[in-house]
Amino acid sequence: MAKKEKSEYMIQAVSHALDLLEQFHSDDVDELGVTELSKRLRLHKNNVFRLLATLESRGYIEQNKVTENYRLGLKSLELGQTFIKKMGLLHQAKPVLDSIVEDCNETSYLAIFKEGHIVYLDVVETHLTVRVVSRVGSRLPAYATAAGKVHLAYMSEEELDAILPEDLKAYTEYTITDRNKLKENLKEVAEQGYALDNEELDLGVRCVSAPIRDYTRRIIGSLSISGPSIRFTDERIEKELMPLVVKAADELSSRLGFHKS
Repeated sequence: MAKKEKSEYMIQAVSHALDLLEQFHSDDVDELGVTELSKRLRLHKNNVFRLLATLESRGYIEQNKVTENYRLGLKSLELGQTFIKKMGLLHQAKPVLDSIVEDCNETSYLAIFKEGHIVYLDVVETHLTVRVVSRVGSRLPAYATAAGKVHLAYMSEEELDAILPEDLKAYTEYTITDRNKLKENLKEVAEQGYALDNEELDLGVRCVSAPIRDYTRRIIGSLSISGPSIRFTDERIEKELMPLVVKAADELSSRLGFHKS
């Protein structure tokens, strides 16, 4: 039995919906009406309207209430940004992670923020025998990690209240579980441009992290250097590791199109 081509499995309604979205791809197109879309797609207006209604209900299309025309919705932007973050970010971060480890011989991480948690996307480990266990793929509480605090520090009071759990669980005796103390700590992070995890998630482990921004100036991830507290002294963090991770994060941000004003 001959194997079917993938094109034979296509669902026509889904194909039409994607054709409709692609009509907004041109730089000179901001909005389109039902009649214009009907002509472009060579579909009956009723079919176009049903496609629009479906896409609008999911946030991929929105209607301008003044002109009654349609334009791309925020969900389309979010989907595109997710691709940029996950593919472009990973590709550009790899040599930067390698460079960090070459300079300090400590484990470096790339992480993103997801629904109140930090997700580690990539790691380059130290060559030293005593090291931190790899966290790639793990979802960790943002408030107890340096990588997470980098994201939380630039959020509004309302965003923090919505994202932080009602009760902040203590993972170690050093975890900040008082919301007011945590918010004060986050203010310091925003002012200094980097965050510290002083054994707040794991005893004996410290971490320093800095934000990654892209061309939209938004924080889309964080770079971290993590290791045993016996090697991560206050003096070493201040003089070597903090400047190193901040410089690396700035370099990666620049690669992603961010320019300081």
